[in-house]
Amino acid sequence: MFARLLPIFSAVAIACATTPSISAQESTKTPEQSADREEAEAAKFMKFVNSLEWKTEGSGTLGSIAALKVPAGYRFTGGPGTIALMKTYGNLTSDSELGYISPLDMRWFAVFEFDPCGFVKDDEKDKLDANKILEQLKAGQEAANKELSKRGMPALQVIGWQTPPFYNPQTKNLEWAVRIRSGDGSEVVNYKTKLLGRRGVMDVVLVCDEARMGEVVPAYQELLKGFSFNKEESYAAFSKGDKIAEYGLTGLIVGGGLLVAAKSGLLAKLWKPIVVGIVAIGAFLKRIFVGKTKETI
Repeated sequence: MFARLLPIFSAVAIACATTPSISAQESTKTPEQSADREEAEAAKFMKFVNSLEWKTEGSGTLGSIAALKVPAGYRFTGGPGTIALMKTYGNLTSDSELGYISPLDMRWFAVFEFDPCGFVKDDEKDKLDANKILEQLKAGQEAANKELSKRGMPALQVIGWQTPPFYNPQTKNLEWAVRIRSGDGSEVVNYKTKLLGRRGVMDVVLVCDEARMGEVVPAYQELLKGFSFNKEESYAAFSKGDKIAEYGLTGLIVGGGLLVAAKSGLLAKLWKPIVVGIVAIGAFLKRIFVGKTKETI
């Protein structure tokens, strides 16, 4: 259904979208025929979207872990709707995604998934070394590329920071954005947020057209102010005897246990579990949502 996808990758967990071959018949379609086909695809997609369960007010639940306020002008769907959307977008999923939120026009979106890694100590909050972390990301990507090669997928290259990592000790939010070059030479930005809780971390991936990041990121950050762990799941609810994560803030950025898995040869066995936070916007979807105004959708 979709044309070539534009992936938004995490630095160690990787997914690739396929590029359908273009037949001679496709290449000879007139502009009118192509437009008709796009309209038909758009109608089919919107019918699918409208079949999902949406909340446009109140609060959306993220499993039994947390909740997110749904402001006016936004739409939210829980786990089943999120998984269905990700598969329709052409993404590999872990089948454990908990929520999806976007403006009503769906020009950008964020996906939520919980990692039960345990309580992550934030004693590194004043010691985040962006340069050192970037080198670790590059090393982790090289390890992941070996698995990609085995699977016939193109390698990825970590270029540098779009936004260096920063941590807010009041909200327990860790955010960063890294620029990555895909096999065809195109560059994408992966914007990640980690929300620390008692038993693990809520992983949030922002997906938007790169040209609009300047306006979208502030709206996204404002949206996250409406996120809250359930009382017994909050960072402050930590109790003696709770599971402690095997890594800290730096480990959350560079992939935590995934780097260990890569070095120990377990990466292939853990392939499905590590495909988390990987989402894509297809060219078809960009034509629908990015190239049109809200009124024309």
